Parts: sequence; C-alpha cells; structure tokens
Amino acid sequence: MEQESLQIFDNNKYVMTMSTIVKILILLIINTSFSDAQEIKQDITVSITGLYSNRGQLLVGLYNTEEHFLDKRFKSEIVEISNKTGTLVFTNIPKGTYAISFIHDENSNGKMDTNFLGIPKEDYGCSNNARGTLGPPKWKDAKFELKGQDKVITISL
Repeated sequence: MEQESLQIFDNNKYVMTMSTIVKILILLIINTSFSDAQEIKQDITVSITGLYSNRGQLLVGLYNTEEHFLDKRFKSEIVEISNKTGTLVFTNIPKGTYAISFIHDENSNGKMDTNFLGIPKEDYGCSNNARGTLGPPKWKDAKFELKGQDKVITISL
C-alpha cells in the first residue's frame, strides 16, 4: 500500500505569494512617503496696522483649533514695530483652518496687561478683525481657511 504524501503548501506558489506581498508593502510605504513629501505648504503673511505707537513689540499667535484658540498657539512670533505697523510671515503651513491673534505688548513684559476688572490696557486684535462683545473674540469670527495657496491677513485697529 502506497501512501500519497499530502503537500500542504506548494513551495513555489508560497514563495511567489510572499514575494508579491512584500512588493505591495514596499510600494505602499514608498507611496505614503511621497504623498507626505508632496503635501502643499503655504505661507501666511500677517500685517498689523493702526497701532498707536512704535513702543514695545507685537506678540502674534497662529491657532489651528477652536479648542486652543487664545490659549495654546500652533506657532507664534515676536514682531518689531515700525511706523505703527508690524509684519511677519508664518511659513510652511499645511492646509487647514486657522485664526490669528496679537497683543501690542507696549512695555515688553511678554503678556497682556489688564486693569483690576480684567479689561485689557494694551491693544489686541484677531484675524478678520474679530472683536469680542464683553469678552474675547470667538473662533468662529476669527477663523479662515488655508486651501493650497499663500494668504495675506491684514488686521487693522
């Protein structure tokens, strides 16, 4: 009585299948790397005008979520003032929704000074010239879209 040997794997098919899987994985990794490298980054130019003086500096924040607005900045810059104007460029910013705020830190102490009621004693502003009513500006009023091309934001006092 002759026994037939059962072969569970055909070695040639197994090697070919594994080779194909490895090739697919390598292609996926390469494709993901290229798509990340090809993500379009834009610049946001911010111009702040109508300041009352050239004293101090501007503290400018770029925010990328409503939850962090006026609290945790995505990017920030300290800007010198010239001719009662400040200008800066946030570079390499990915597509998305953003808002900008600034404080005219006239005494260069790195914070917004307020009176005993908490009302700001120094100028401030936001993108879209958003202003708060009995409180800080809201995200919905200050937000803007960055959709694949550079953007210029002007904030006027």
